[in-house]
Amino acid sequence: METSLELDVLIFPDEVRIATPDDLREWELETASQLSIPTVRLFVALYPYNPAAMSPNYETAGEELPFVPGQIIKVCGDKDSDGFYHGESGGLFGYVPGNMVAEIPVDDEYLKHLLMQQGFIPVDRTGMSLTPDLSDAASIPEDVVVRRMVALFDYDPWESSPNVDSEVELGFRSGDIIYVLGEMDQDGFYYGDLRGRRGLVPSNFLQPLPWD
Repeated sequence: METSLELDVLIFPDEVRIATPDDLREWELETASQLSIPTVRLFVALYPYNPAAMSPNYETAGEELPFVPGQIIKVCGDKDSDGFYHGESGGLFGYVPGNMVAEIPVDDEYLKHLLMQQGFIPVDRTGMSLTPDLSDAASIPEDVVVRRMVALFDYDPWESSPNVDSEVELGFRSGDIIYVLGEMDQDGFYYGDLRGRRGLVPSNFLQPLPWD
């Protein structure tokens, strides 16, 4: 009766040899490190959401995540074909409607950790219309792009600014709605409007918001 023996072989430019157990372990570790790990993304809720009363999917509403404006939601993966993410907040897991949240564009892992610990950004929905908050809108040239953003953290230029001319910057609090005029400068600052006050604002403290 014939028997066969299977061996793992390593092929190099200058030699061919049988793989040792150490070789196999090293290969497994290297392969595992190259596997794609789903990136954790953070979102902030823009509106209140009660799945039992608001879900378009009545039969699966129990699998969706309830939330309130300003709540931070941790998301893994992309939206599904129905426009839902799969997220977690406050120890609860469930599906999250993509049109009710906005992504917080932060890549720094420490900032992500701080935001997840904070768990909430006080988004003021009363300040999200153009007319009441954007001062002297008529003075803005037609070719200047205006964008609405929410502050993720408190910012005091006198304490936190990297610039010597901090008096030209705007101070703000987490949750403030800031209207950004034009593009970001080379130092990473926008020119913004906050309830009639204008000045430079650091881009890494802000999250874009959609217009209603």
